[in-house]
Amino acid sequence: MIRSMTAYASAETGGAAGTLSCELRTVNHRYLELSPRLPDELRSLESQLRERIAARLSRGKVDVTVRSTSDSQRESLQINNELLNQLSKLNLQLIPAFPGMQVQFTELLRFPGVLQQDAADPEARQAALFEVLDRALDALTATREREGAKLGGILRERLDAIERIVAQVREWMPEIRAALRTRLEARLADLKQPADPGRLEQELVLQITRSDVDEELDRLSTHITETRRVLGLKEPVGRRLDFLMQEFNREANTLGSKSVDARSTNAAVELKVLIEQMREQVQNIE
Repeated sequence: MIRSMTAYASAETGGAAGTLSCELRTVNHRYLELSPRLPDELRSLESQLRERIAARLSRGKVDVTVRSTSDSQRESLQINNELLNQLSKLNLQLIPAFPGMQVQFTELLRFPGVLQQDAADPEARQAALFEVLDRALDALTATREREGAKLGGILRERLDAIERIVAQVREWMPEIRAALRTRLEARLADLKQPADPGRLEQELVLQITRSDVDEELDRLSTHITETRRVLGLKEPVGRRLDFLMQEFNREANTLGSKSVDARSTNAAVELKVLIEQMREQVQNIE
């Protein structure tokens, strides 16, 4: 299954403690790189969140943003009486040294730990986080697969075009070899001294060997078949496709360097254009 590495998805859930939302943004990357941003009360779950995402995604730069919004109407505030008593005793101890010191009620409430909210159930908090994360991942995967289907269609179109060019070059090769022989005979005919027929054949064989591209055409056909097979796999294929693009490019370069005919030279250029277009698309495939 071809999946794009560029996608966006979000999910939200509500409960007694408020609203929990998760946003996922992904772009192409050579490896899997996670950048989670969690509220303080969920930061202890970051490692588990990373493992959960890594089980679903294999490549891409993933920005994860989790937001927690409390329902103010349902909040239950409590006073930490033990801490408040300690502050009161400390106040009595300091009065002789600071007789004019006054402590306002609101200042006491701002002291860290005096005003507390009911602690949420850790298990319920974890379950809520993973539930909203899984729904966001499901949506992200669906988007990636839709985009991947489009990318697969583009790659198959380019493969068909490459296959047509390879077939054309194969058809031209007998004519190109015959033209090469004609040119060589014409050059030898211009010489004042008659050429040795054996030498003529040796030179012709050498020229044809240097310009022989049957092996490159065979390899291109093999790469086309393998790329089509890889596009049908049910696993991440981006790295395999990236390697195949390198092989395609190598054969196209060799084809161009061996060319002795304008048609095969132009064919090599067209191949490189198509391969580069494929390579750019492959960079976005997981």
